[in-house]
Amino acid sequence: MAQNCLKCLKYTMCVVNFLCFICGTAGFGFGVFMMMNSKVSSLIPSLSSLNIANMLFITGIIMTCVSFLGFLGALKENHCLLVTFFILLFILMLVELTAAFLLLLYESKIDSFLQRDLTDSLEKSREPAKAGNLTMSTGDWDIIQTTFQCCGVHNSSDWKDNVPVSCCSKTQCDLNQPGCYNKLKAWFEENFLATGAAVIVLCIIEVLGMCFSVTLFCHISQSGLSYKL
Repeated sequence: MAQNCLKCLKYTMCVVNFLCFICGTAGFGFGVFMMMNSKVSSLIPSLSSLNIANMLFITGIIMTCVSFLGFLGALKENHCLLVTFFILLFILMLVELTAAFLLLLYESKIDSFLQRDLTDSLEKSREPAKAGNLTMSTGDWDIIQTTFQCCGVHNSSDWKDNVPVSCCSKTQCDLNQPGCYNKLKAWFEENFLATGAAVIVLCIIEVLGMCFSVTLFCHISQSGLSYKL
């Protein structure tokens, strides 16, 4: 009975890690695609390297590597791979919880930083607009303003005399649209609950993964199969 339970645990861990491996590969591929095609990267100049595409790329690599270790460690009942898998999951969970804590602790400072950086980005993109040229930065603002139906950081006056076409709809040009900063902030607040739930689910999966790896580790140690290949 105990052997059957351990086999069930082993293959459950293999299936879950295989699914995570597939998701990580998909995230990695989508990140590469966005890096090659997406232009939203200079709205926040100070954090231009931490855009969505790069985050997906890095997350995909980490997820793929960790899930591969878990899958191979469970399938081969390898002592060293299971220990490595446990340690990596533990580190990832600590990083996630620390990041969540810091975001809540420094929420007001982060808010001010983002507002200031958006303003700097708009001022930089406003200069080439005088000559009628479209730069990467201006294109970023066009995408955001069209998607969220907003204009400028706080309102259209941020653009002064160089209001871009993206502040206007197909039928009319309404310069009384709300600023993109408030629109983006409202969007994040609306999705805060879903993000929090996703983080909690992820932590639960990581804890279960650590429990599974420890259980298999103990079984392997007792059976003397520590370096089975």
